[in-house]
Amino acid sequence: MTESAHGLTTGAVARRLGVAPTTLRSWDRRYGIGPAAREDGRHRRWTPEDVAVLREMCRLTSSGIPPAEAARAALADPVPAPPADREPLPRAARPPGSGNGLPLGAVRQECRGLGRAAVRLDAWAVDDMLASVIAQYGLVTAWEEVMAPTLHAVGRKWETSGDRYVEVEHLLSWHVSSALRRASGPPPPGSRTGVPPVLLACVPGEQHTLALEALAAGLAELGLPTLMFGPAVPPEALDQAVRRTGPAAVVLWSQARSTANQPLARHVADTVWGVRGARARPAVLPAGPGWAGQPLAPGTLRPGGLRDALALLRGLCDTAAAGAGAGRPAAPGQS
Repeated sequence: MTESAHGLTTGAVARRLGVAPTTLRSWDRRYGIGPAAREDGRHRRWTPEDVAVLREMCRLTSSGIPPAEAARAALADPVPAPPADREPLPRAARPPGSGNGLPLGAVRQECRGLGRAAVRLDAWAVDDMLASVIAQYGLVTAWEEVMAPTLHAVGRKWETSGDRYVEVEHLLSWHVSSALRRASGPPPPGSRTGVPPVLLACVPGEQHTLALEALAAGLAELGLPTLMFGPAVPPEALDQAVRRTGPAAVVLWSQARSTANQPLARHVADTVWGVRGARARPAVLPAGPGWAGQPLAPGTLRPGGLRDALALLRGLCDTAAAGAGAGRPAAPGQS
């Protein structure tokens, strides 16, 4: 039970407002934004009046007011609590995008909470929420249904607001990247050795790497080796990396149609290594919205999303590993 005659628990209030429990405890400790009563002298219990102060605190910090100043204003002139029989609807039932100014649309409740924390520049809450959704839903669902929609909403808000919200986008991107790297961690026990790697690279001119970082984390969960080259990889460098490592697959990420590079995808797909009569070449996965609507070159596969990409790459690595056991040629750097 999260509610009692004495009020709501901290966890229940955090879920209702879309903030992290640690943020509420920090506000209590730093600014005195805390519950009027504590059950058994220890456990926080929040009354409707306490929650009304917190709502005002969230509103003020979301508008860009520093937390200390917002706390003074919320405590000095709190918004009256609603009558008990007129408790506000849960956040998920409110109009899309309300509460944080982001064009989120119909999304999971966690997206709204993450968006509100990012707009408030509440790094602790962002970290807590990202760790929570990955632990609760798994990496793929957390990326596809929480992280990516929130990132897209922040990006759209930035594009339509001049220089405003750039700090929100940068902070959220940094913490998403950090969460993905923590989720990948060290190779799990039983990681497959002797499997050719998967190369991950953005095409020339492409700087967006977060989707590739999510893919790298997913491959790490599967115990598959990856080589992450990041943004804007020059064609010559990519060519050398493919020839030196003999990968099972190469993922080429393009966020915008202007960066999708069909000649590069065809060139990588045609790259071969090994002696005459026993040559190998990689599968190429043009991934990202920049490739949408473009014809597939021979030897390329276009995944529909993170889940689809992981399934394709797992199959390609299995096939490459079986071929290696049957005499698949190694790349020059592996021989």
